[in-house]
Amino acid sequence: MSVSYETLTEEHYQELNDQLQNKDALDVLKWAYGQFKDDLVYACSFGAEGMVLIDLISRVKPDAHIVFLDTNLHFTETYDVIAEVRAKYPKLQIEMKQPDLTLAEQEEQHGAELWKSSPNVCCRLRKIKPLEDALTGAVAWLSGLRREQSPTRANTQFINQDNRFHSIKICPLIHWTWEDVWNYIRLYELPYNKLHDQNYPSIGCAPCTQQVEGGGDSRDGRWSGTGKTECGLHL
Repeated sequence: MSVSYETLTEEHYQELNDQLQNKDALDVLKWAYGQFKDDLVYACSFGAEGMVLIDLISRVKPDAHIVFLDTNLHFTETYDVIAEVRAKYPKLQIEMKQPDLTLAEQEEQHGAELWKSSPNVCCRLRKIKPLEDALTGAVAWLSGLRREQSPTRANTQFINQDNRFHSIKICPLIHWTWEDVWNYIRLYELPYNKLHDQNYPSIGCAPCTQQVEGGGDSRDGRWSGTGKTECGLHL
């Protein structure tokens, strides 16, 4: 059977996850690229998990397609680490996916600092819609979600039915802890976003990302005080 969003039932997802349950992240990536080849896209935020996945992906498919949702609101440090990744993995196809609206056009249509007045609309315009466009024609996409990150991600499987994007979402790092991620980064001396050294466990757009002081949910620094913890890509 050809594996696609349209053909997989809940039973098929269960079967696939049962088959992969004792596999590691590299095994999951080998399965995914073996199955989907160029029809698999990695949507990467270039956080710590992203560095691990990029390194693992480079061992399986050195010329993999990686999409960065460039909202034009990211930290300088985020763009710096993307430049380091390009230098370290020159064969990777890194696409800087832009929103349809520039920031000036968004302000003209929706008012200044939309991320303050309506963060959900801002995320839809600058992240969700661009990812919809990037996934057009792709059968599956990769994500660095980990179960430990937050309660909303605790039930994530290796292979997930993604009704939001009508795609198959593959999450190879679901069993990794934050310590596992950093042990891997240090062991292989990978580049990483230097904001992680300043208590930023989860790094998104600069206006909507704050430092997290001790012991909090890793998503606590995102959209602080709004009750929002997800941009919408993983809901």
